Amino acid sequence: MRLDYSKEELIELGAEITTREIYQQPQVWQEAFDTYKANQADIEAFLQMIDRKHDYIKVILTGAGTSAYVGDTLIPYFKSIYDERKWNFNAIATTDIVASPLHHLHKDIPTVLVSFARSGNSPESVATVDLAKQIVDELYQITITCAAAGKLAQQAQGDEKNLLLLQPEPSNDAGFAMTSSFTSMMLTALLVFDPTEFAVKAERFEVLSSLARKVLDNVADVKELVDLDFNRVIYLGAGPFFGLAHEAQLKILELTAGQVATMYESPVGFRHGPKSLINEDTVVLVFGTTTDYTRKYDLDLVREVAGDQIARRVVLLSDQAFGLENVKEVALGCGGVLNDVYRVFPYIVYGQLFALLTSLKVGNRPDTPSPTGTVNRVVQGVIIHEFEK
Repeated sequence: MRLDYSKEELIELGAEITTREIYQQPQVWQEAFDTYKANQADIEAFLQMIDRKHDYIKVILTGAGTSAYVGDTLIPYFKSIYDERKWNFNAIATTDIVASPLHHLHKDIPTVLVSFARSGNSPESVATVDLAKQIVDELYQITITCAAAGKLAQQAQGDEKNLLLLQPEPSNDAGFAMTSSFTSMMLTALLVFDPTEFAVKAERFEVLSSLARKVLDNVADVKELVDLDFNRVIYLGAGPFFGLAHEAQLKILELTAGQVATMYESPVGFRHGPKSLINEDTVVLVFGTTTDYTRKYDLDLVREVAGDQIARRVVLLSDQAFGLENVKEVALGCGGVLNDVYRVFPYIVYGQLFALLTSLKVGNRPDTPSPTGTVNRVVQGVIIHEFEK
């Protein structure tokens, strides 16, 4: 089921593109997975070449806006599984690199710049690549982008130190908000850098896809939440879900054009001031971990906020239900197959549907949500200033 609208109605509402792009994700992921599988040997050879050549490698996952949150979401997992004395993973937005290049790029440190980009034309993304080439002596690139015709993809052609991983064509979202582009690029990067054996990754992929389809099929559950009376939304998450919470809150902010105020935080950090945002018009959504230790902190916070009985609704997404009082529990069981970083996919689909339906509820047009035209699909108005070393 795709919402309670016909295609014609969705077009009329200015929501057909975004709806289609949210619902196409499991198919897009399958194509991205198949592409990874077909290119796995080349990808591994590229990384092994770098590994053999250098004792220390700095990896920078970068992008702007939602593309930056790909790195923010993946970074806790990569940091936990790699020896940082050899492969040091960092997530740094292009918007930070462009503004202060020498804080992040160093001449003598071998660097792998992993660029995430839907269009590949954002001024900061193009400038970050130029700056890295200008500053770093031993630079390698992995370009993960959704547009073959974009500047980043074009620049990668014929450069043996730049591995181009083009995403399936439908992932180049035509809608304003990044949906399938975000998840497709994130899946590809996860498959590339997760050293787990392929058979395990393949099993995880099947399970995460099936959970995401379950969320899409059960859109009525999301609609029930959207029908409540609220004008503030807070997303909370720890580990990979912190970066994901940033993306989920941006979707609501973008698609409602700010008519709904949003915030993101970690469950433990939330008490230190940000909790002030909660009033009776607030929905709080928590992306729950499956890690036993961290889960204790998630549940403490959920019980506390629900017990305060101020927020309109508290929602916990997890792998099981805990029978919590005054909490809407969304249980997406995975039989223990998925660790947290693979659960980000069904969780963000829930957040995307919530944002889409909230946008329609407040009378906005999700495909072109900025009524003033001052916020654009590919950012405008950026002046890139010349950098002199």
